Amino acid sequence: MKKNILVTAAFFGLTAIVLGAFGAHGLKKLIDEAALLTFETGVKYQMYHALFLLFVGSTALISEKARTAIFWLTTIGVIFFSGSVYGLATNELSAFDFRSIALITPLGGTLLVAAWGVLFYNVLRLKNK
Repeated sequence: MKKNILVTAAFFGLTAIVLGAFGAHGLKKLIDEAALLTFETGVKYQMYHALFLLFVGSTALISEKARTAIFWLTTIGVIFFSGSVYGLATNELSAFDFRSIALITPLGGTLLVAAWGVLFYNVLRLKNK
């Protein structure tokens, strides 16, 4: 599972860099300033959670069960949150109306909060040495 987490973290980090560059250079002339800022929010949250997964996949402080839960909550959360933010920010460029699925954005955010909650709970349970 650790390798899967680290591979996912690397993929999220890599694609966040690519999407950030695309947003800064490729989308600049295609969408307005507010939409560009929205797109950047998706990139930031994707990168934050790539780093989060790097930590989760590298630490020995949490159980395998917690690591697996955090992995799935974070992966689905990033796909729902950042993915829908990307769609909403570029909505005017697409034939699909991403506003019709906008409710997955807060669902994705909730999953990300839950992942951090699982980590928090597991850190609290650590024994002091």
